[in-house]
Amino acid sequence: MRQVAAGVAPAVVVAAVTVPQLSYHATHADPRLGAYVLFSVLLVVPLVWRRRFPLGTFAFAATVALAQWVADVRVAADLVLLIYLYTVASRCRARVAIAAAGVVGVGALLAAVRWPETGSWAGTGSWTETFLLLSGPVVTVLLLGVNARQRRDALRAAVEQAAVAERTRIAAEMHDVIAHSLAVMVTLSEGAARKQAKDPQRAGDAMRQVAETGRQALTETRRLLGIVHGEREEEGNRRPQPGLAQLGDLFERVRSTGLTVESAVTAVPSGMPPGAELTVYRIVQEALTNTLKHATAARRVSVAVTPGPGSVTVDVHDDGTPAPGRTDAGHGLAGMRERAAVYAGTVTAGPDPRGGWRVHADLALPAEAPG
Repeated sequence: MRQVAAGVAPAVVVAAVTVPQLSYHATHADPRLGAYVLFSVLLVVPLVWRRRFPLGTFAFAATVALAQWVADVRVAADLVLLIYLYTVASRCRARVAIAAAGVVGVGALLAAVRWPETGSWAGTGSWTETFLLLSGPVVTVLLLGVNARQRRDALRAAVEQAAVAERTRIAAEMHDVIAHSLAVMVTLSEGAARKQAKDPQRAGDAMRQVAETGRQALTETRRLLGIVHGEREEEGNRRPQPGLAQLGDLFERVRSTGLTVESAVTAVPSGMPPGAELTVYRIVQEALTNTLKHATAARRVSVAVTPGPGSVTVDVHDDGTPAPGRTDAGHGLAGMRERAAVYAGTVTAGPDPRGGWRVHADLALPAEAPG
């Protein structure tokens, strides 16, 4: 409906402008009244389709204007050429817009030569003065149209950039969720297989934990995929993004694999944004996942999260032997660094002089706005 109105409204306005001229010629019984009406209709009616066919309607209007010049008929509807030019300039490439402006400029020159204005500012009524008067609006409309197109292109680029950033963020979330859950499930499954004969009770508990972890990962994955596809999440399934308060549940899942987790998590400072809490949670989750996946003979891992004035420090250290070829490169560690960079932070990972593997992150928290 809006597109129809945007096409019809200018045509109605221009048609209203032409009414006084047509009425004048009708009142004075001008024998060329039919020509005035015909050219006015041919110039005005295509305005309805100018947004859909900018070049086609412009070319048609320019052809009608040329025929009008040949017939020596001046109509008030000629101003529609500026509207067609604006549409081309705002929707086509710059060189096309300039070419269209050149066509209108030639038309202005022809009109000035045939119909010079006798009331120009110098009083001479020369065609050059008339041409200058007609050229001003042409240049102005061209610049306005080009500027509108550039602003629209910039907005489109910003929207696309935001969409790419959102897809990247969701991909990082899915990596964290799936990688961590699979690491826990694999470790639990291996432990259950070893204990099946000697301790079937604990093996059964481990497999139930595998099923629970899988269900949680599946629910979270469906939620993220729903966001990607634009689906609205059911009210009952909505959950806040994890933060420091959910680290305890994370530690319990890791402990269920047999790995001892020693935690020292300071209380959340007031004013710490949820995004920063999510970043801390994901860094800890990824570090623990890497311990489960890559550390050999790891028995213990310590996690320290220490918020300070305007910052928060994360330190994860395990006592395992780094797997051969393990480096600080990888999608998980790259994701940690990208998350930390949002808060002007850094992440380092590598063998610790005391033994094992250490991940250390420092984040800068935004200053709390005054109350």
